[in-house]
Amino acid sequence: MKQLLACFAAIVLLISCSDKKMVVMSKGPADVNTDNKTITAKDGSGHEEKEVTLGGGKVVFKLNTPAGEAMVELLENGLYIVNVKNDTIIGSYVKYGDPKLAQNVITQDNLKKQLDSLQLLSEGKNVSDANRNFFILPNKAAKISNNTKSMIVGPYHRMTSAEKEDGKDPEVYRFYSIKEIREMILKLQVLTTPKKV
Repeated sequence: MKQLLACFAAIVLLISCSDKKMVVMSKGPADVNTDNKTITAKDGSGHEEKEVTLGGGKVVFKLNTPAGEAMVELLENGLYIVNVKNDTIIGSYVKYGDPKLAQNVITQDNLKKQLDSLQLLSEGKNVSDANRNFFILPNKAAKISNNTKSMIVGPYHRMTSAEKEDGKDPEVYRFYSIKEIREMILKLQVLTTPKKV
């Protein structure tokens, strides 16, 4: 009986690990129909997100959005972002740290590195799975992580807290609209420009 229960628990664990999760990012509400495999969005106001858990295996969604019609394929298990905004979404993995231990002073060299990195990201350059950064065009999907429990912080939102799980730091990904990235670039350019005496 114990072996049967252990086998059943292992099967349940495998099934739960084989899931696929998608976060649909839209401007205004999006209608996600998992039966018909469709996502419909109209141009609205504000940033909205819908999180949907799917089963394993290949899943294809038909999109009807302000950016037009398209198809997205979610092939492997893991966590995905589907962008149904009429705007590019840019993001990357963020190393979690205790706010009390955060560096309060940032050097000019660090600011310049951040500026260079943001400029490359805003152009869709230096984007790779190895770098864990993402440039998601309208009507496209991107696999973010194999870990469906990863935390996604979407555009126009602030991360307030993240708790450790089993003593491990959480896996956090931070995303911005391209408009937010351009505003950050302008602010960094001001900070890295020497002041005239």
